[in-house]
Amino acid sequence: QVQLVESGGGLVQAGGSLSVSCAASGRIFTIGTMGWYRQAPGKQRELVATIDSGGWADYADSVKGRFTISRDNDKKLVYLQMNSLEPEDTATYYCNIDRITTSWGPFYDLWGQGTQVTVSS
Repeated sequence: QVQLVESGGGLVQAGGSLSVSCAASGRIFTIGTMGWYRQAPGKQRELVATIDSGGWADYADSVKGRFTISRDNDKKLVYLQMNSLEPEDTATYYCNIDRITTSWGPFYDLWGQGTQVTVSS
């Protein structure tokens, strides 16, 4: 069975920094694009950043220049470093992997359980 487990997040004042990470567990051979999404109360889930297997990263306009996504393929981890945080960044952050190949076959569109990031003004 494949699981995505997130860690990090928490409470920070505006202008501060936080990081979140997500580890994929299981008998994994390859991992496709990894990403972070967020959902604020009463709003739809939105894309924050993605990074493909070659390391190419893409960001939502709202976080460009403030957030950095990275991955460690050997450790099956994806990170999101968040700087210059704003109250509007408050949300539950979810990691996502679009495709994983394992000893049991491929799995698609995997999600973590979410981790809360709260930015106070």
